[in-house]
Amino acid sequence: MPPSLNLAQLGVGDRVQHELLVYDRAEKRTNTGDPFVILTLGNASGRIETAPVWSNQLDWVDGADSGQVVQAIGNVSLYGRSGSAKRQLQLSAPLRLIPAGETDVERFLPSVGDCTRLWNFVDRTRGELQSTTLRRVLDLFFGDDAFRVQFERAPGSTCGHHAKVGGLLLHVAEVTHIARETARTMRANVDLVVAGALLHDVGKVEAYRVGPGGFTYTPCGLLVGHVVLGVMMLERRLAAVDEPVCTEGQLLDLQHMILSHHGKLEYGSPVQPMTPEAEIVHRADEASAKATDMMEALDDPDAFPEGGELSKRVWRLGRSVWKRSHDWE
Repeated sequence: MPPSLNLAQLGVGDRVQHELLVYDRAEKRTNTGDPFVILTLGNASGRIETAPVWSNQLDWVDGADSGQVVQAIGNVSLYGRSGSAKRQLQLSAPLRLIPAGETDVERFLPSVGDCTRLWNFVDRTRGELQSTTLRRVLDLFFGDDAFRVQFERAPGSTCGHHAKVGGLLLHVAEVTHIARETARTMRANVDLVVAGALLHDVGKVEAYRVGPGGFTYTPCGLLVGHVVLGVMMLERRLAAVDEPVCTEGQLLDLQHMILSHHGKLEYGSPVQPMTPEAEIVHRADEASAKATDMMEALDDPDAFPEGGELSKRVWRLGRSVWKRSHDWE
């Protein structure tokens, strides 16, 4: 078997003869009505689209549906106008379908790897809280082994920031660290900020699904959304214990931080932050997400198809990024 393929390092003219996962199959038609197919293939290192497979070669991609592992043979080429060109895989032979029992589909998904250090940080931070009430609330989630398994497996998004197995745990650890240090600097309630940061995205456990085709939305993720799901999950876990864990006012504080962490209605929050602690959690969430988007854009060869210091417009950021050519020693 050929060595593992790093899709991010492929350049124009490089040859591919590797097993890849079909993330997406787009069936389209030309202006004259002829059918063609474009596949999105990938592995743990990234994704690449195929060049259009035209009507006279459609049998090359028979059975290549989302979630199918295939052996792809071809060469990397560049298409598109100057300044917005993109790499593509020009197939030179029919795809070979790999039987389901012969490979582990999840090894083709991006992952953060070993989560031990992340859990150590989360558990140590919970243990340092002065508020007994907040520790008890957090224990309803992070003291539950079944929830921890789900949380560690979930991505931070389906195709944006932290879209990896374990991405949610990494994102929440980053948000918690950023938020805690900000709260200390601004003399806000540090314990409350830490609790809000740890809880702000728990709804993603129910909103996202990890499957053969990568990361997708569950029905409730589409119909309700992870922000509201997080509040619902908090209410369910509090209702399941025999004695009240917190007062109605304390519950309202926590609900508000979850509901407002996207900052604005147009970004998915039904309310804007109305407490210093909610504002801090929102800003920490943005810092983790946007800084990750920037770092990943700098490492994305498709963002710099013609080299140079300035990328093309990165859709996750809505702007270009600058890859500095100098070092700071």
